[in-house]
Amino acid sequence: MKNTQPIVIGVTGGSGSGKTSVSRAIFNHFPNHSIMMLEQDSYYKDQSHLSFEERLATNYDHPFAFDTDLLIEHLTQLLNYQSIEKPVYDYVEHTRSSDIIVQEPKEVIILEGILILEDSRLRELMDIKLYVDTDDDMRIIRRIKRDMEERGRTLDSVIEQYLTVVKPMYHQFIEPTKRYADVIVPEGGENHVAIDLITTKVASILNEV
Repeated sequence: MKNTQPIVIGVTGGSGSGKTSVSRAIFNHFPNHSIMMLEQDSYYKDQSHLSFEERLATNYDHPFAFDTDLLIEHLTQLLNYQSIEKPVYDYVEHTRSSDIIVQEPKEVIILEGILILEDSRLRELMDIKLYVDTDDDMRIIRRIKRDMEERGRTLDSVIEQYLTVVKPMYHQFIEPTKRYADVIVPEGGENHVAIDLITTKVASILNEV
């Protein structure tokens, strides 16, 4: 365990698995500690050189959609207690915004995203690796609800994207990373026992530091 550096907790799982709920549950458990969230979604590649139609055709569930080199660079800086300029992704324009967020280093970093365990360089930077494992049916229901309520999508478009891209990419790239996890959390944020075990472990590490 890297006691001289911040603690990195990786939280992954398919879209709609509940990984964000798990991440927020851990984050909210330590209100008086130096803790931060780092979302892989912020590191979608800049696509400003592509036409809007080409951006729409991008497979956002493929490892190539992410600027993993920049994510690794920024995580390494945070581990060295250096601040970063985190990119902001524009979901309307489907490319990186001109805005940035200055993120100061913290003692605990929760790294959350669908493909954070896919790259061995990222895995090596994590102290605890969590995989949120949720049934396909539950994940598509959650995705439909989220995309229709929060992103103005139609039911048909959500189902089509899920069947043609999201589900195949999940089984090809995301689910195989389960074998790298230290802990598998069934059913996401509703699994209070698993979250309690994880937060207890994190608390013990913080106490050692």
